[in-house]
Amino acid sequence: MMRTGDRALVVRVDTGTAELIPDPDLPDAWLLRLNGTAQSHVNLNDPTLIAFDYIRRLADVIDTVAPAGALDLLHLGGGALTLPRCLSVLRPGSHQRVVEIDRALAELVQTRLPIPDELTELVIADARAALEEAEPASADIVVADIFAGSKVPAHVTTVEFARAARRVLRPGGWYLANVMDSAPLLFARRQAATLCAAFGQVAVVADAALLRGRGTGNLVLVAGEDPAGVRRLTRRIAADPTRARVEHGAKLAEFVRNAQPRWDE
Repeated sequence: MMRTGDRALVVRVDTGTAELIPDPDLPDAWLLRLNGTAQSHVNLNDPTLIAFDYIRRLADVIDTVAPAGALDLLHLGGGALTLPRCLSVLRPGSHQRVVEIDRALAELVQTRLPIPDELTELVIADARAALEEAEPASADIVVADIFAGSKVPAHVTTVEFARAARRVLRPGGWYLANVMDSAPLLFARRQAATLCAAFGQVAVVADAALLRGRGTGNLVLVAGEDPAGVRRLTRRIAADPTRARVEHGAKLAEFVRNAQPRWDE
């Protein structure tokens, strides 16, 4: 395991160049950069201390909408496994399957930043292929955090992909997707419209300033079938000190505007 004082490590991986950089302020904390972009931050001493706001938001959403106790989770996109590490502590006993397309990156993470949880399985595969091969009604939560560079690959942005996620979810389950966008948020609006074509309940969680079209940032899209879960989420985010906001119902329709769902063709 890497320790404080180790130098940054630069490794050629399948999708480019990965860098593991020690955090100068936290012992046994590491930043993973992929092709020059900050991809993950891991605190090995306390995996619940999360540096990136959007990952903390994903954890908060899961904690709010999912039932108490251990969960079955399917993570599409692995990185340094920041969210699975956190959930293994917050939801002990959870079975987590993490799909990562970059074998060399996965081996780097397993070797240098091993996750001490036998219930977390790392699988090398394309996210959509793994989703379509998964057993029906086998997961409580599906999380999509899939990027090729700074963009989400097209084949995981469609109604067919969203419906495949719905098929894998158990009744009461939830699909979460992390996307990045900037004003006028055309990609995020279309992704919200796409989820509305597959799920009965859809919400967007993001910083209020970003939703007003200021700057660039991450938006968490949440989809399921339980209105009570969205109500719980709205109450929790309303108390969030980070000035996040939930767009749902009429506000979501205003957010989507004239955006159309994206289909495979």
